Amino acid sequence: MGTTNQDRRVTLRDVRRWAAQGERFAMLTCYDATTASWLWRGGIRCMLVGDTAARFILGHDSTLPIGVPLLVELTAAVRRGAPSALVMADMPFGSYQCGDDRALRFAARFVTDGGADVVKMELDESFAPLVQRMSSAGVPVVAHLGSRPQHKHMTGASSRTVYRDRRQVDQTIDTARRMADSGAVMILLEAVPREVSAGVVEALANHGPDGGPVPVIGCGAGPACHGHVIVLHDLMGMTDWQPPFAPPMAQVGRQIQETAAEWARQVAEGRYLEEHPYEMGR
Repeated sequence: MGTTNQDRRVTLRDVRRWAAQGERFAMLTCYDATTASWLWRGGIRCMLVGDTAARFILGHDSTLPIGVPLLVELTAAVRRGAPSALVMADMPFGSYQCGDDRALRFAARFVTDGGADVVKMELDESFAPLVQRMSSAGVPVVAHLGSRPQHKHMTGASSRTVYRDRRQVDQTIDTARRMADSGAVMILLEAVPREVSAGVVEALANHGPDGGPVPVIGCGAGPACHGHVIVLHDLMGMTDWQPPFAPPMAQVGRQIQETAAEWARQVAEGRYLEEHPYEMGR
């Protein structure tokens, strides 16, 4: 796991150092201050305020129905809960496909109002000029490649990109290289074969600003990645279905259910607060 002084704020420099030194680092999604504080205590130094909040917080069936104002608020909450963490904020659907000027204003809100360290966007090569402009303006960009959930309506029911030949692998590697050349500070690969992540890591081994690697984070992308991120709710066993790259390590959902059932029983049977803690004053 990537290591740093627990009292010092984690920065992009730390992530680059971890990648250069071969220290694998863990990232989890997070959407609130309380959870962020517990994740930090557990050693999680990087947190993603994902547009997955549309599903796991708001109950939608995709990541699309969430906007900038709410995601900025959730990002600020995570920042307050884990002041020293590196916080990555998702740019939601429609916030960066609407012209470079508007996209830059939205990205700046995540940094200034939300306290994000970096912003993530689902990209292809056509977004290279926007990445370059944001980087020049001082907004660190994470390029999300591979499977892109925000493109659900373009691909049908599934957002996963299926790789069938080496040409597709090479195309993703070339896109990652172009994003890095345009100023992207990290690459996030979602649901890709290991050949893709291994190729991207190798291609960007010396593309960092100091001649080191550009950090590559995998979300179901194979062992070559420098860091790995999954949805917290999947890890905690709070979803009815988990992606194959995120097997649950706990059954928190079941614990919540059992605790709620016990609370309901105590209230129904009159066992709750049989000895009341408040008395009349004298």
